[in-house]
Amino acid sequence: MSATSPQTEPILSVRDLTVRFPIRGPFGRNEGEIKALDEVAFDLRAGEILGLVGESGCGKSTLGKTLMGIQHPDSGSILLEGREIAGRSPREARALRRRLQYAYQDPGASLDPRWKIGSSLEEPLIIHTALNRRQRREKVAEILSSVGLPAGHANLFPHEISGGQQRRVGLARILMLNPEIVILDEPTAGLDVSVQATVLRLFRDLRDTFDLTYIFISHDLSVVRLMCHRIAVMYLGRIVEAGPADAIMDTPRHPYTQSLLAAIPKVNGPRVTETFWLEGEPPDAARLPPGCRFQSRCPHVRPICRQEDPADRVMDGRTVACHFAGEIAPPAARERTNA
Repeated sequence: MSATSPQTEPILSVRDLTVRFPIRGPFGRNEGEIKALDEVAFDLRAGEILGLVGESGCGKSTLGKTLMGIQHPDSGSILLEGREIAGRSPREARALRRRLQYAYQDPGASLDPRWKIGSSLEEPLIIHTALNRRQRREKVAEILSSVGLPAGHANLFPHEISGGQQRRVGLARILMLNPEIVILDEPTAGLDVSVQATVLRLFRDLRDTFDLTYIFISHDLSVVRLMCHRIAVMYLGRIVEAGPADAIMDTPRHPYTQSLLAAIPKVNGPRVTETFWLEGEPPDAARLPPGCRFQSRCPHVRPICRQEDPADRVMDGRTVACHFAGEIAPPAARERTNA
């Protein structure tokens, strides 16, 4: 069961965030665009863990990179404690974004293979602080210890440590600048189950020790339920349902959320092939149909769904972008067939 969400003012507020990727044809001719993020809005409170879930290509990682300034938004605002990040001078933006850090899905790729781990950890201190060499090395040893690694790992190269240890080094590098918000992009992908459990405990411990706030991007809904206070479900660039983690997991209101949860295997439960009903592929993101973007895969589609894009409806302490939220239930399980 997820922890109780902190009740404080938002540390991060995102409003109507939109990102478009142009489609280039021969000779650089513009042939359309993909709306990777479509008026995304949410609040994040200090100490909270917000889970972002959805299929590959739904916009989760684009959202994380836009918050970090890696991707430039076409419209909308990103407010850090009420201060707009976008539109500031490079120096001001860097100072604000130091408070946000991004943990990449593949931490080994973010470490220079030619540098020892200690040098990689020292680099942000050299750029952003006035610490001398001895102070930097003391800081490196301190942060390595905080993520459960011996100080001697500073003398190793990235290829000399395991994938789980690389995740810890990636976290250590982020913590060097004392961030307030950490965006974790698929932080347990590719790890053995036992290593995943250790890494998740580490996230919890670091959150308490360093007063961190997390945005947790993941495909693993079981991990999201375990870790997160709130969940935002994304589909083709839009948040279609968002609310408390337990409410989303126990009583999903959007048919897309229902389909995601139906895909989770359950011990001694029915086969996923009996309960999972979602069919087909998402529509072409460059040619979204009019109306609801989920209409081509929704078993409850009605005429209004093909005509009007549903607005966010507030119900049961959550927001749902569905004309018939609260009125629909997942399709009945399929008849069991013998192999």
